[in-house]
Amino acid sequence: MRCSINLSLHSRARFLSPALLALACSLLSSCSQEMASQPKYLPLAPSSFFADGRSARPLVKGVVPRGSLAQEALAIPPNSNDFPIPVTRDLLLRGRERYNIFCSECHGITGDGNGIIALRGFRHPPSYHIDRLRQAPTGHFYDVMTNGFGAMQDYSAQVPPRDRLAIIAFIRALQFSQHAPATALSSADRDALSHAADAPPADSSTPADKDPHE
Repeated sequence: MRCSINLSLHSRARFLSPALLALACSLLSSCSQEMASQPKYLPLAPSSFFADGRSARPLVKGVVPRGSLAQEALAIPPNSNDFPIPVTRDLLLRGRERYNIFCSECHGITGDGNGIIALRGFRHPPSYHIDRLRQAPTGHFYDVMTNGFGAMQDYSAQVPPRDRLAIIAFIRALQFSQHAPATALSSADRDALSHAADAPPADSSTPADKDPHE
């Protein structure tokens, strides 16, 4: 009797297994279809659910984005001339390195706006040596690097806050180099500058009867 019951249950299990399997597959397929077709908003799509009609929502009050505190500690307001870290030789060397990598291709090695990209057809940026930018507050340069300006994209992803400050310090050094008063130079530098100004220009012409390889 017990043996016949066991055989009967076994037969039923064998019969039900394909049916259960088919049911499970159908349930799984319906779930995956719902996930693929789930309701969602595309970026910047309008929404009638919220009062302002926007689907993109601002951060909840009190939320602190990852890394924002470190960035804010070094940030300079656009109209400020404050500089939150000491300007040292190492900072200037770092600024020159970062400037040559990220800025010189448009702004030029000396900051005159004649970088290689500008010379090949891209819009020329203004020279750092014009009065407007010489008198611009330090925060202006920080804001431009952080948020972009005109045809220039922002460099907040490529250049961290401390490197932005290093680049600003180097830009100020470039500006000073083109407008430094002679009284700010050492006597040796003034003598060298005076001799350079008095020296006749080098003659780069080559006589027609002279071999340029001699």
